[in-house]
Amino acid sequence: MRTQTTITNLSVFLATALLATACSESAGPAGSEPVGSPNKPFQWTPSFATVANGSSGIALDQQNGTLGEIGTLIIKGFNPTNPHRGDAIVATFFWVGSTNIIDSVVDVLTTAPTYTPVGNRYTLVDYVTSGGYSMATYVATNVQGFPDPNTDPFQGDILAVGAYLSQPVTEGGVAISAWTGVNTVAGQSLGAHRTASGLGSGITPAGPGSISIGAGALAYAMTMSNALAGRDPPPGFTTLGVGSDAMMVIENDFALQAAIGTVNPQWTWYFADSPPSTWLATVLALNPPLHLAFTVQPSTTLPLLAIQPAVQVTALDAGGNRVTSFNGSVTIAIGHNGGTVLPGTLSGTKTVTAVNGVATFSDLSIDQLGNGYTLVVSASNVFGAESAPFNIGAF
Repeated sequence: MRTQTTITNLSVFLATALLATACSESAGPAGSEPVGSPNKPFQWTPSFATVANGSSGIALDQQNGTLGEIGTLIIKGFNPTNPHRGDAIVATFFWVGSTNIIDSVVDVLTTAPTYTPVGNRYTLVDYVTSGGYSMATYVATNVQGFPDPNTDPFQGDILAVGAYLSQPVTEGGVAISAWTGVNTVAGQSLGAHRTASGLGSGITPAGPGSISIGAGALAYAMTMSNALAGRDPPPGFTTLGVGSDAMMVIENDFALQAAIGTVNPQWTWYFADSPPSTWLATVLALNPPLHLAFTVQPSTTLPLLAIQPAVQVTALDAGGNRVTSFNGSVTIAIGHNGGTVLPGTLSGTKTVTAVNGVATFSDLSIDQLGNGYTLVVSASNVFGAESAPFNIGAF
């Protein structure tokens, strides 16, 4: 990997800030001239869509993008505002060429006059090439080591993500996005992913194919083409941004999943009838933190007697599968207090260590008669849960 002194193109990226203009692109058979066609400059037009998925769900934090990069470094910063520490960052790089020439992907702080490596790890998820064009997607989770918030974005402190290349390119670009609420454990954050490529003329469907995805997970999809053509986004997806110049068009989109299922993002490109145009597409899933579920619910019992059978709570992933690697501490407490005369008090061992993903509470009891009690459980970096209602009193 090159040293920080080789980051010579950062001044170019600092001078080329996000062009958040009101310019938009028509996609459809009418085929109006796309942003970035030969008589228009490059534009990156983000949607800044609000992700309504609850305060504890995955949500878009920051994004940016650029094309027209040359040389051995493709880089872009989250100017003017850094993402938050703990985010997951998705970085998709594009270039003219048929081989993966990325040596490494790094992040830096653009604190002039020096550029300081940050050191988060970016892992290659997918690479695809066709027709002399390439696209590679990298992901880093639980990113750290940068100002949050950046105190003076106009003087530096901007987090930038870049790819060092083993040989120079005459055309390249990158789209970066940061997401809050993604699982911070690297081995659990990335779900299914896949890519595809093809050629098309006229109205052309294009997509990477279907992937399985869990509840609360993010589906992130990206497409590009060498044709200056419009396209319709995948049904059910929200467009993050569109960029184009004289050599390529790129678009990224996302969808959040309410339940376990599959996603199959498919764009409709509106290419010229001839010659055939190249398209590339990729999709990946980012998972939310694990969640707890009552796998043995509390049952009705008498005051001061141990609740039997023992209450069990299991750590599950977004697909509803038990996570046997979870061995953290789980704490239980009364949620709704159903005490009839006096509030009930929960006794017993209220914090236990999960074994192979299962926490067992074997000696819990409540001292007051009542109806509609519930128990709640919590654990660090895991979504909690509430039990079904139960009574303390006669069976």
